Amino acid sequence: MAQVSVSINGRGYQISCDAGQEEHLARLAEYVDKKVSELVSGMGQVGDNRLLVMASLLIADELAESYGKLRDVEGDGALAEEAEKLADSLATSIDALALRLETVAEKLEHP
Repeated sequence: MAQVSVSINGRGYQISCDAGQEEHLARLAEYVDKKVSELVSGMGQVGDNRLLVMASLLIADELAESYGKLRDVEGDGALAEEAEKLADSLATSIDALALRLETVAEKLEHP
């Protein structure tokens, strides 16, 4: 299991991932950090937990919208079925990452 050091909202986190997935995880963290930064710009610092949950919901909404567009374009074919499986897998990964980040944030807030 590999470890990746990422930064979200100015805080560093050590995240475990499968070997070979380090670069992918780093890109995902950059995307989450961008979403959190957008929220901070609009709302200010409202706490790491709340920001991470809100960013996760925004990303899940983007995923749902993308999946809906794909379904509209492809209909009920095999590609749409594969996209649904991928969307479910991505949603599960995002949920797991959000849970990990919330756990780390809680530990940082309440050592």
